[in-house]
Formats: sequence, C-alpha cells, structure tokens
Amino acid sequence: MDRFAAMTAFVTVVDRRGFAPAARQLGLSPSAVTRMVAALEERLATRLLQRTTRSLALTDAGARYLARARRILGDLDEAEGAAQAEHSAPTGRLVVSAPALFGRLNVAPLLSAYLERHPDVSAELSLTDRIVNLVDDGIDVAARIGPLADSSLVARKLGETRRVVVAAPTYLNSHPAPKNPKELARHRLIHFTGLAGPASWTFLADDRPQTVAIEPALTTNSADAAIDHAERGGGLTMVLAYQVAAAVRAKRLAVVLPRFEPPPLPIHLVYPTARLLSAKVRAFIALAVETCDWRFIRL
Repeated sequence: MDRFAAMTAFVTVVDRRGFAPAARQLGLSPSAVTRMVAALEERLATRLLQRTTRSLALTDAGARYLARARRILGDLDEAEGAAQAEHSAPTGRLVVSAPALFGRLNVAPLLSAYLERHPDVSAELSLTDRIVNLVDDGIDVAARIGPLADSSLVARKLGETRRVVVAAPTYLNSHPAPKNPKELARHRLIHFTGLAGPASWTFLADDRPQTVAIEPALTTNSADAAIDHAERGGGLTMVLAYQVAAAVRAKRLAVVLPRFEPPPLPIHLVYPTARLLSAKVRAFIALAVETCDWRFIRL
C-alpha cells in the first residue's frame, strides 16, 4: 500500500464528502478509492469513517487522524517544493499558540507583521495558559515561558522574564513595602494562580529557594484581573515582568522585594522535531529572531 496515496485518498474523500467525488478529483475509480481507504483503516487497525448508503462521517479516531494527515501532506508538498527551489516561499496555514496575555501583547503583533510580509499564508493564533500538545492540537509553533519539560521539541530562546511582586504607590503609601518575604503576612495579597498553584509564593534567600505560604485577599486565574486590582490599591501581587512592564514605567505599580526574586524564566519558541520544518515556520521563527526582544529583566 502506498501510504501517502492512501492518506491523500482519505483526505480527499472527507473534503469532497464522498468516494465518487473524491475519485473524480483524483482521476481514479470509486472502487479504487474505497480500497485505498479500507487498506488504510486495516493498517491503522481502526475505523476512520462511518459509512452508510447515503452519507459518511468521521469517527473520533478519523477526526484526529485527519488533522495529522493534512499536516503531513502539507509538509510533503512543501518538502517537494523546497527540493525544486532552494528557498520555497511560505504558503499554507500557520497555527501559533501562546500564553494568553503574552500572546496578546507580544505574539499577536509579531504575527501581524509576519502576515504582512507573507500574504500567501493564513494564520490562527490560539491564546491559552495551558500547555498544549503541539502535535495533537495541530500547532506549528508555540511560545513557552518557563523550563521546557518536553525534550522532543526544538526550542529557540528569545528572551527571559522576571517574577516580580508589585503594588500600587497608593497602597504602599499606607502600607510600607515589605523588607523580606516573611513580612508579606502583614499585607493584602492578590494571588495569580497562573504563576503558582497552591497559595504560596517562591523567593530566593541566601541562594536557596524559600516558599512562603500566603492567605490571599483575592485569588484569580487572570493576570489582567490581578494586575488591575493591584493598580486600584488592592495589595501586592506576584506576576511576570512583561505583564506589568508598562504599568511600572508609568508608575502605576512599583516593584517590591527585588533582592528576593527567583531566577528569571526563559522564553522560547518551540516546534516539534518529528516534522520537517516548513518554510512557513522557518520564516516565522526568522522574523521573531530578527525583530523581537523578549528580555523583560529591566523595568
């Protein structure tokens, strides 16, 4: 069985919504297309399509396989194009994932510049604070903040960011800034759960990690909500430096406890090693390296 031919037949059947229309597009007989899809299902030991006399529908396994098959066939097309020309032009659909606030502030402008430079590419930007599986979720490239646990990914470091504790000057006028993490117990605290799970914050004291239990006045999974409440004088919050860089520069927030901050977290662009690096991904990473300074250390 020609695996690529069978995969192409399967994708075409789904796209054309039937074996006969797919056969016409491929220049084959309906029975030949049917045999190719059946052979593919037999090889995978799973049913990809539910067939009736009047319709067909994807199974759950078929839907997952379809997403990967499209990407494989797309990469094959680009690989063949790259073999014919030393520099293939970026084309197709680029899917990018990033943490919600970082994506809105930094990745979205990068993607806009990329689309202006490469008009033959269409793009999707997925903003989520969960760690996505690039292959399963159909992601071409993702921005990641923090240590990389998945060794199967290729990573390009583009910067780093501090974990900072901030508060509004109006709050600090009536609540003197803590001199060490233990003094946090005297303050109203805003806990952003996207940075730390349980109600605790981690610092560095005498070159050793120090975890401080906290009793938050407000707990939220939204960095925007935590920062907004802090700007309104609601207390101290621990967030990432890029999230409050503008507010600190505008003096709406001030950094406290800088001597106790843990080491900065790296910022990477990552993509899977299992796939050929396509022209569209290569061009996106090149533009990021060329134009992006994601070092959020000085505030």
